[in-house]
Amino acid sequence: MDLALLRTFIAVYRAGSLTRAATLLGLSQPAVTGQIRSLERQLGRPLFIRKARGVTPTSAADELARRSAPHIDALLEITESDSADVTARRTLHLGGPPEFTTLRVLPALAHLALDGLDIRAAFGTADEMFTGLSANQYDLAITTVQPRGRLLTATPLCDEEHVLVAAPRWAARLGASLLRAGGGPAVLHRALEPVPMVEVHESLPLVTSYWAAVFDAPVTASATIIAPDLRAVLACVMAGSGVAVLPRYLCMEALDKGEVVALIDPPVPPLRTYFLVKRTGSPAPHLARAHEWLLRAAVDW
Repeated sequence: MDLALLRTFIAVYRAGSLTRAATLLGLSQPAVTGQIRSLERQLGRPLFIRKARGVTPTSAADELARRSAPHIDALLEITESDSADVTARRTLHLGGPPEFTTLRVLPALAHLALDGLDIRAAFGTADEMFTGLSANQYDLAITTVQPRGRLLTATPLCDEEHVLVAAPRWAARLGASLLRAGGGPAVLHRALEPVPMVEVHESLPLVTSYWAAVFDAPVTASATIIAPDLRAVLACVMAGSGVAVLPRYLCMEALDKGEVVALIDPPVPPLRTYFLVKRTGSPAPHLARAHEWLLRAAVDW
């Protein structure tokens, strides 16, 4: 079986699209289509179901990808290593959410950088990370979503606790309302209805999850400020713009300094799990070391 056909097959399987795979491989779409048809003729069975948007792998494709992808990746690693300058430094291409990657992951890798590892970081959503891993743009990725399928492997990295916070003056006003009404989560939920909210997205992902877990109720208010970075959300809360749900690690210093106040201490605080994701198979030694280093560092997060 032609290895070039297998490489094209893996690219299409991971990209979920003939067009996207062609772009990643630097080929025309007809060339990619022709290679997939040639491989299907060799195997005597269809590998993909063509749809209006992209392709869906068949069970035969799932099995072929499971068996061949790690070996194709290993061969590409050898080819790229042999073609590179022998004096070239090792490089880790890493992707993840901006705040967690900036405040947790990159500082944890500082020692490896001093030890000769070049690091290239990029920020994006989980879907962007999975696409980048599949296209060999990233070696490791941090996500809050587990990948589907067998070509990417996810290891739980750590859990982050979410905290409902506000500036001291908002906390004082809400505290007075709670005292008058007798306190309790249900009372706090009602008291929060007129209070401005700060979030990272119009869909209110953190607030919605927190409200469901702690108050067992939907969010009825909209956000006053939307800022696509949790550090910006924290800055707005500290300035008195309203309330927000933030990871404890991100607002810990502000909590310790009294710049923000936790409005409630639920018996079971909402958590979100981070995963360390890589392509299935044996990575190069420097990538395996970075993977292990992050897992060890996360024990203290």
